[in-house]
Amino acid sequence: MAKLRGLVLVGLLGAVLFTASPALALAAPARPAVVTVSVAQAPLGLRPAETQPPGPVLDPAQTDKANSEKTRNKLIAGLLAVVLLAIVIWGRKIRSKRAKGS
Repeated sequence: MAKLRGLVLVGLLGAVLFTASPALALAAPARPAVVTVSVAQAPLGLRPAETQPPGPVLDPAQTDKANSEKTRNKLIAGLLAVVLLAIVIWGRKIRSKRAKGS
């Protein structure tokens, strides 16, 4: 961890020293930047009359059907998990009884 902190500190100091050196400040005087922005717009006659609504159209009947199928699948998976857990517990119980009997 100490090595990592040392490397980060050296990197930060190096970045500060090399970018804020007086030689660089004297070599290139600062000039204000000039930026022009232009926006191109279509003439009124070429614009589309209607715009499409964003995103898909969802049908509530299909959504309810998909939700019910998803719920059914989750219930089946949960029931299967409970059955497998019961098998594991039952098997451990039988194994412990055999170990005590030997």
